[in-house]
Order: sequence, then structure tokens, then C-alpha cells
Amino acid sequence: MKDAVEIASALIRIPSVNPDGGDPGTDQTGEAACAEWVADFLRGCGAEVSLREVLPGRPNVVGYFPNRRANGRRILFAPHLDTVSVSGMRIDPFSGDVRDGNLLGRGASDTKGTAAAMLWALREARETLAESSFEIWFAGLVGEEAGQFGAKALASEEKFDFVMAGEPTSLNVVHTHKGCSWLQMRTHGRAVHASQPEAGENAIYHMMQAIELLRREAIPKLAENSHPLLGTSTLSVGTIRGGSRVNIVPDFCEAAVDIRTIPGANPEFIINLLRQHDPQIEIDLQRSEPLYTDPSHPLIERLQSLGAGLVGAPWFCDAAVFASYGCPAVAIGPGSIAQAHTADEFIRVADLELGADFFLRFLRSLT
Repeated sequence: MKDAVEIASALIRIPSVNPDGGDPGTDQTGEAACAEWVADFLRGCGAEVSLREVLPGRPNVVGYFPNRRANGRRILFAPHLDTVSVSGMRIDPFSGDVRDGNLLGRGASDTKGTAAAMLWALREARETLAESSFEIWFAGLVGEEAGQFGAKALASEEKFDFVMAGEPTSLNVVHTHKGCSWLQMRTHGRAVHASQPEAGENAIYHMMQAIELLRREAIPKLAENSHPLLGTSTLSVGTIRGGSRVNIVPDFCEAAVDIRTIPGANPEFIINLLRQHDPQIEIDLQRSEPLYTDPSHPLIERLQSLGAGLVGAPWFCDAAVFASYGCPAVAIGPGSIAQAHTADEFIRVADLELGADFFLRFLRSLT
């Protein structure tokens, strides 16, 4: 491999679509092959490497560089290896080709480009890592796009003094971001022939009332508090499905709600609100925590001294998982979130090269 672009291209050409959450668009799912490639690369750089299975056939790849000076202090570079679905893409999702100064393919922006920039920097700095003031770790994590299983597993296994989750942030330091809660609601009714609806009970009508309650009461309450970088918490009903045929009164209805919360906000009140209105409603809430890391942290200041800006983000990532385990964490990487998950995903080659140089300068600043 001659540079970060070749590494990113190689990673893109290895499908690692997350199998959870609907149609992956390919039968080549899971991160195992990509993790094995990264493991071989890290070993070639002198790292001690392990593949740690998180889910069946889906391992985190974890490597560290032996160190004589760090006295147990650790920094983790932590991009994720999974990508979102390739269904509906307008380009070959696994081409890894460069065209008009852009590297194309699923994961180019989110986050195989960042992974490549980090890996290249580690390769170039490998001779000095044993004398760094921190022991340097790298983890290619599974499952960030659905469940954050890789981050949760590693955060429960290891402790770090600072974590840099790899995300396309235009090389800015995301020290705070919103949390995400996905609320699944299900209402029930009684099916009868649609010619006699009064004899049944319409589950869709129950759901309509629940959604109207969210619009009328939950959304304004979420907007009561504001964060200087992130704005207010938000709520959006994303999907709704109910009934089986037009001539049958529906006996079930399901809806999914996306809730984005600023630090300090708790969406649990929404569950209480819904259950007070309809004790029979079924509710499941999955939460990804918001992130806040004190921007005065010395390593954040170090990143800023190398040219990084300090920003917040409306999306969530693995940094918050490590922070919830007591590890100061940020998100950072080359490329733009505007290209993530798109039908023609790409990262500018110039941005990728800037990222590799940035991470190399950061590593050399630690010696």
C-alpha cells in the first residue's frame, strides 16, 4: 500500500454491510472479511492484534503498539467497519475507484476513508510509537450503524484515556452530539368486516391519537431547552404500518419515532405520556446516548493546535458509548457527513490525504 487512498480503496472493495435494519442490498454482509484485512495490515505495522467476536461472525479487530513510556496511558483510534445498505446506489458500491478526484463506494465517507487515514498514519509513525507518551490502540468496530455493539463490547473490555471515534467531520473535533432514541409503538384493535366498522375496533385510529399526542405535547416539551451548539431536542414520526386489507378493520398498527436529544434531556417522559393516554399501547425504546466531552481536555486542545475546529453534531456515533463508560471521547475524521449514506457516496482524495497527514502529525506530537 503506497498511501491512504489505496488503503481506503481496498477497504471499500470488501463488502461490510450491516445486516441489521432492513434490506442490505447484498448477500455479502458482516464485517469479518474487512476485520481480517485490517488485522493483517496492523500486524505488518508491528501491532499486537486480536479479533474479538462481538456477534456471530462479526468481530472487532483490535490492535495496540507495545510501548515503553506510556505507563498505562492509552489513546484509541476507533472507526467502524460496517456500512449502511447499498440498496438503491447509483454507482458500484464496491468499486473503490477514483474518478474526478473522488474515491467512490459505500463507506468511502462513512467511515472507511477515516479508517484508512488512521491506518496510514499508524504505518508511517510505527517506528516512533514505542516511545510515544501514550500507548496507541486501533479498533475497527462492528455494528455502529445499528446497535453500536462493537463499541459497547470494547468499552466494557478496555479502558482508554482518550478515544477518537472515526467519523467524517471535515477534520473538526465533535466533542458534543445529540443522542438518538428510537421509539417503536404498537396499538391493537379488533378486526371485523369493513362494512360494519362499528362492530370492531380500529387500531390505526388508536395510533393516530398517540401520534397527535406526540405532536401536541411531546414536541413542544422537547423544544423547551436549547444547547448552544446543538439546538433543541427533536421528534419525528418516521414510519407507520397497519392493517392487512382495505376491507378489514385493522387490528394492529405500528409506528416508529426518531427522537434526537441534547445532553441532559431524557425521553423517558414520552413513554409515560403515551401510557397515561393509552395503557394498552406497546412501547419499546432503544437509546443511544448524547455526547459531551469537556473541550478543555488537553488532547482536544492538542487536536485544535494542529488545525482542528471545535463543533457539535446532530447525529450520534460510537464516541458517546465510550464516554458513557468514563472514557473522554470525540469524533473526528476527513470527509463530509453530507456524502455519508448517499446513493453515490464518495470522499475527496484531497480530503483523505489531509486526514492521513493530520493523524500523522497528531501521533508525532505525542513523542
